[in-house]
Amino acid sequence: MTLYAAYGANMDPALMGVRCPHSPLRTTGWLIGWRLTFGGEEHGWDGALPTIAEDPAAQVFVAVYDVTPADQRVLDEWEAMDTGLYRRTRIRVSTLAGEELAWAYVLDAWEGGLPSAHLLSVLADAAEAAGAPEDYVTALRHRPCRSTGL
Repeated sequence: MTLYAAYGANMDPALMGVRCPHSPLRTTGWLIGWRLTFGGEEHGWDGALPTIAEDPAAQVFVAVYDVTPADQRVLDEWEAMDTGLYRRTRIRVSTLAGEELAWAYVLDAWEGGLPSAHLLSVLADAAEAAGAPEDYVTALRHRPCRSTGL
């Protein structure tokens, strides 16, 4: 098993239980020195896509899962690894038990653009389900978003 740090919809343990039933939630933590951002607006059907970028003044809440090789292949399909849209990167997660080495998906596209209100709602709900602090969830819900008219 390897550790996967989810910062997007996969923070939600119920969703991960459906997508990757053999990969339990291990803990939660923070990516210190990273920020949640959005990019690749030309690749999303409804706005920019979530990603993380290094930023010494920021931190991102994550849910950490023990992922089996079979479930990792499922996640790679969900994240469109075969198209090159996302790639895996190794990161350090600060948890209550100490630092853990994990991997996360990073968008391989230009940063910029606004996510949809729907996407921000999904991310906020997932963070809340994973036990993120209330101020983190509130900040997600109040981020600027794209008006799509949908």
